Amino acid sequence: QVQLGESGGGLVQAGGSLRLSCAASGRTFSKSAMGWFRQAPGKERDFVASISWRSISTYYADSVKGRFTISRDNAKNTVYLQMNSLKPEDTAVYYCAAAPTGSSWYLQPADRASYDYWGQGTQVTVSS
Repeated sequence: QVQLGESGGGLVQAGGSLRLSCAASGRTFSKSAMGWFRQAPGKERDFVASISWRSISTYYADSVKGRFTISRDNAKNTVYLQMNSLKPEDTAVYYCAAAPTGSSWYLQPADRASYDYWGQGTQVTVSS
């Protein structure tokens, strides 16, 4: 069992920055790849970024490349999403997710099915 808890969301003006955190407990966090997804009202939950358990590999959606950075601190069981140059279209509920330990998540890092545990989400609102 894995528990994931996101924090750091809020209201920010366009061009601003936020850093989201996802604290994990339960299964050995350090051996799980982690991902961030987001869901805007009326839309599907979309991939944002993911990171391998040793931080060797990272993946990003084209829409956030160059603006968002995913990182992790295994000693703190926490994964982060630094979001810069935010745009109104970044407004969504952001979810973190954990991939099964030892899985081949890297074959489809943007696929929701590659992750088996999800947090409750944190709202990010970017005003124009």
